[in-house]
Amino acid sequence: MADSAFMRARRPEHKQQRREAILAAARELALRSGVRNVSLGGVAAAVGLAKSNVGRYFGTREEIYLELAAEEWRRWDAAAAERLSTAEGADDVVAALVDTVAELPLLCDLLGHTSTSLEHNVSLPAARAFKQTVSGVVTRIGERVAKAHPELTASEGTDLVSVVVMLAGSLYPLVNPPETMKRLYAENPEIAALCPPFVPTMRRAATVFAAGLPRVR
Repeated sequence: MADSAFMRARRPEHKQQRREAILAAARELALRSGVRNVSLGGVAAAVGLAKSNVGRYFGTREEIYLELAAEEWRRWDAAAAERLSTAEGADDVVAALVDTVAELPLLCDLLGHTSTSLEHNVSLPAARAFKQTVSGVVTRIGERVAKAHPELTASEGTDLVSVVVMLAGSLYPLVNPPETMKRLYAENPEIAALCPPFVPTMRRAATVFAAGLPRVR
């Protein structure tokens, strides 16, 4: 796409198409090389733009990825709703939450960057829109958890959802290490053995947390 052609987009639907093109490029780059390694210049180059023209649609790189994070949260909302609709009991609930979040690697990657970087360089409207999306998703999934889990209240369901999210954001970087760490683990299996497996660790931790909630009510 030529930069001059991009600047001629004046109608609202054309501007929305441009925003979607930027988001699609940012998504592809993040899936290929990780959120940490994508720059605003890289996104701009992927859609054939100068960085200044990307700024017509998103104020910062962080705003691009915050919007993608909101999209991923909504995807998790839909996937979790489907799984929880047939869940029966505590084990099914934990599996539904953990498995559906693990099936969204971009969400897991973004979770690890949200509070440490993506929320640090954004406008108030962008921050508000993102937080409202997250709040709505957590509340909805928490209510579905309570319906499927015989021992949890809606607020405890929300607590469980929040813990699964925190686990995913913390563990994902460990199981997807940079190249230097991959080489280290390949050369030192005893060190690699200390890296926790993603899904089993999340399931075990979430199961323990869910079992303890009624006891500290």
